[in-house]
Amino acid sequence: MELAKVTTKGQITIPKAIREKLELKEGSKIIFLQRGEDIVIKNSAMLALERMQNEFEGEAERLGLKNEDDVVKFIKDFRKERKKN
Repeated sequence: MELAKVTTKGQITIPKAIREKLELKEGSKIIFLQRGEDIVIKNSAMLALERMQNEFEGEAERLGLKNEDDVVKFIKDFRKERKKN
């Protein structure tokens, strides 16, 4: 468990262990999410990546992509098709 003190301006210093776990660097943005009665702090970039991964779930199977070679071929074919247009 980590503890942080709120300043008179409403600011806190995120403890080092938490910054490392969230992969926060100088300039990183965080997001506050309400989950029931709790507030969850997440690295906003990681949250965006998680959401993108969820959106793409099942797409590889739908497109018949079973391995890296299939993905490379798909991209090459896609690029060829775009050049035609």
